[in-house]
This record gives sequence, structure tokens and C-alpha cells, in this order.
Amino acid sequence: MLKRELLEILCCPKCKGDLEYDKEKEELLCHKCKLAYQIKDDIPIMLVDEARKID
Repeated sequence: MLKRELLEILCCPKCKGDLEYDKEKEELLCHKCKLAYQIKDDIPIMLVDEARKID
């Protein structure tokens, strides 16, 4: 699980918007860009090219 301090400073690398933490899927969601950034071993993978598109 990501630390609250880290969640507060992270933003979407594409639009610089806010991210929502999905604990179940271990992802950070950007609703503006409709992208989900995976978290592996408590490290967010903040690469636009590796993000998953969401509805």
C-alpha cells in the first residue's frame, strides 16, 4: 500500500491532474485522461505508454 504522503504529491504525468488510488486493483486512476497507472511492489509505474485505458 502506498504511503499517504506519496499519494498527496503524485499527479498524472500526462495532464498533471489528480489521481485516485484504487486499493483493490493496485492502480492510480486519472479520470481526466482515462488512464490507470499500475503499482508494482509499492512503486507506481508513472509511464503514459504503460498505462491502461479505463472507461
